[in-house]
Amino acid sequence: MFVTRSLIVLTLAFSSSVLSISQGHRSVPSFGSKVVRFETPPVDFAALSSTNIPAYLMGTLTGQGTFYQPGLGSCGITNTGADFIVAISSLIFDSFPGYDGVNPTTNPICNMMVTANYAGKSVTVTITDSCGDCEQFELDFSPAAFEQLADQSLGRISGMTWSFV
Repeated sequence: MFVTRSLIVLTLAFSSSVLSISQGHRSVPSFGSKVVRFETPPVDFAALSSTNIPAYLMGTLTGQGTFYQPGLGSCGITNTGADFIVAISSLIFDSFPGYDGVNPTTNPICNMMVTANYAGKSVTVTITDSCGDCEQFELDFSPAAFEQLADQSLGRISGMTWSFV
């Protein structure tokens, strides 16, 4: 993520009939000039992307991972256990920017992708569902996706990290 700050220096030169403006170090008439500084606010280029991910969800997040047998998910998509999908905590799903709280199939988080990491393994999955029983940064994977991180016999993995792609 890049954050930049710009400094624009304008030199305004006044005379009885002329207003001259220059930018940077260009020369202006020497009569009655005044330097005016405008500092622009920081620009967060990541926030300018088409995905409006809130700041608290940027970067690497840590939580637990579980798995479930998917079907018709909150995003209106029917998946099977063989699909590489994930249900995200309803705490995140329900408060995601742009979601009107009425029709979950229109939630902008639907079809976003996350990459999860655990014990040196990783998997990239698509968000197609919400998980009402999940803690805030917990992810509930399809069985096939969970298998990419750990054996299903574990049931739950702690210390998993994940981030939006």
